[in-house]
Amino acid sequence: MINTAKHMMLKGKPAIGAEVGLGSIIAAETLASIGWDYIMVDNQHGNWSDHMNLDAFRSIKLGGSIPISRVRHNEYSAIGRLLDQGALGIIVPMVNTEEDAKIAVNAVRYPPLGTRSNGAYGVKYFDSDYLKQANEEIFLAVQIETKSGLENVDKIMGVEGIDGCWVGPSDLALSLGVEFESKEHDEAISKIFDACDKSGKIPGICCFNTGMTKKWLSKGALFVTSGADISFMM
Repeated sequence: MINTAKHMMLKGKPAIGAEVGLGSIIAAETLASIGWDYIMVDNQHGNWSDHMNLDAFRSIKLGGSIPISRVRHNEYSAIGRLLDQGALGIIVPMVNTEEDAKIAVNAVRYPPLGTRSNGAYGVKYFDSDYLKQANEEIFLAVQIETKSGLENVDKIMGVEGIDGCWVGPSDLALSLGVEFESKEHDEAISKIFDACDKSGKIPGICCFNTGMTKKWLSKGALFVTSGADISFMM
């Protein structure tokens, strides 16, 4: 079980992925087959159910990419189910404090780093060393997307067991009361990236178009989602 996207980022090479939210297994597999480094199955805002997640993760693996999922909320069993179904990465939304970050780590990591329960029924298409490799191969990113998260970003990114962040730029702008892509907005995102650099974590961001993707890649982003299934249809 090798998470190629995570290994790319650890070597300083950006991993660029696409988001799927429509609930289409075919869309997930098709996008996986055209060269994205990972496909992010969005359970926070997308139209996915338990059995669809399992099929989506397998289809993404079949398509040649890495299945990552954004969980609905920062809760132990919700995170555990996505991992048990085969996600090789978890994005946790609305992480605002150091304690929020520790809750996420506890759910994602097996002992001694966390208390994840052993019941991964959906990972048989990996290999027999899943339990031994999971803590190293599973990618955990926390979303910094509020004023509170920004204020606590150094403490959040300092939590052991977190691999990186994934900035939610729209919610961040709303929470700060600033215009999207304004000077103040860009400075806030740069502050988050700086916190990642200081803690040795991977800086990431959700981008909505090619221009935005190029902009933040040039500023050091390594975990970048560039568009979604619905946006590719518009």
